[in-house]
Amino acid sequence: MRHLTILILSILSTQLSFSQINEIGVFLGGSNFIGDVGATDYISPNQFAIGGLYKWNRSKRHSYRGSIIFSELEGIDTNSDDPRRIQRGYEFSSKITEISLGMEFTFLDFNLHSGEKLGTPYLYSGITVAYHDNHYFSNGAQTQEDTSSWAYGIPMAIGFKTNVLENFILGIEVGARYTFSDELDGSNPDAAELQSLRFGNINNNDWYVFSGITLTYTFGENPCYCVE
Repeated sequence: MRHLTILILSILSTQLSFSQINEIGVFLGGSNFIGDVGATDYISPNQFAIGGLYKWNRSKRHSYRGSIIFSELEGIDTNSDDPRRIQRGYEFSSKITEISLGMEFTFLDFNLHSGEKLGTPYLYSGITVAYHDNHYFSNGAQTQEDTSSWAYGIPMAIGFKTNVLENFILGIEVGARYTFSDELDGSNPDAAELQSLRFGNINNNDWYVFSGITLTYTFGENPCYCVE
């Protein structure tokens, strides 16, 4: 048993000596909702969004990434271009907490140990889950269900990042989230006894978009792909 423990520790020490570079930082920006209530503009932030993110740069071209973002989704029919929605006049707001895990791919090599000024477009995708309270519309007003749900989805983000200082990376990003839920705006109530209050296109799921900037700090040993 003692020899097995020594072997495991030796393997872990070897892995740590070649640890990949890490990034930790913040996301600041805004959110907008696309569904059965409110405007349908694709990029039109109307609520503040803030969060944190972590990246493990596995190579010069891709990174594993995780984030948590807090925001409030809002839909106001009178802000829509659809005359039917304007006449209906529904409004909703719902706080969400989103957790996202996935992979980021850069269009160009992004070797942070080169000592050069770098910049590259990138794509991000993976899986998201957003925690939100459930609600429905009664007599035209938003009414809480006193229950909550998790809305799973797929993030599709595009951005550009550059190293602004020795250990800091600044990015700008727009990311749409396609969810597997139609409950975020209250158009499809969760409770069985409220199914008669459904409205809108129940065959289309909800979307929301985060637009903003990221600022991350890099730390960790030189990864193996940086060794000359």
